[in-house]
Amino acid sequence: MLLVEDDENLRFAVAAALRAAGFAVDQVADLPQADEALFVTAYDCAVFDRMLPSGDAAVYVNGLRRGGRAVPVLFLTARDTVADRVEGFTSGGDDYLVKPFAVPELIARVGSLCRRAAVVRPPVHYVGDLEVDTARRHVHRGGVLLTLTSREFAVLEVLVARADQAVSRAELIASCWDEMAQPQSNVLEVLVSQLRRKLGDPPLIRTVRGVGYRLVSEERAAGEPR
Repeated sequence: MLLVEDDENLRFAVAAALRAAGFAVDQVADLPQADEALFVTAYDCAVFDRMLPSGDAAVYVNGLRRGGRAVPVLFLTARDTVADRVEGFTSGGDDYLVKPFAVPELIARVGSLCRRAAVVRPPVHYVGDLEVDTARRHVHRGGVLLTLTSREFAVLEVLVARADQAVSRAELIASCWDEMAQPQSNVLEVLVSQLRRKLGDPPLIRTVRGVGYRLVSEERAAGEPR
């Protein structure tokens, strides 16, 4: 998820609480940074401070909606009148929480929005004899249940959702590690190597030189060099 808050102390505190609750959190301080983050990463949820030095987040979110972006949005704000709340919803917000707020309530609301985002995704992806159940977090190949780490599953989930398309190294890292993790330079390559081994033959993950990786169907895998 993405957290957009200009108050540094509040931003760090909220991000820490959300991470402790199991969410991967990217945090930025203004709308230009949010715009860049949303361009790079498909988030399950975005939490915006309503009034930022760079502008009104409601106006920005309204622009996202007119551009067809459907990421669920929660506004955090000290503006608590009925008119303010109505404006937040009509601009494209999905939820509205007034400051000061209780952190457990924020966590519950974020969880609800993330589940809402997951509803629109296919719960099970099939690529050849590979089956990835995103709801139950199960992976089968040729009917055999595979044991993956949570990070291996996260990378596979991104690749299978974009099957036969090149996914950049930067996008995989942004999607599967939050910004505080600071993965080592070769951590993705090591993880993909482990994932290839677990998925077995013929190999389904191809290296796209200078870009990243691509998951291919079994038929293509059999006929392509690794």
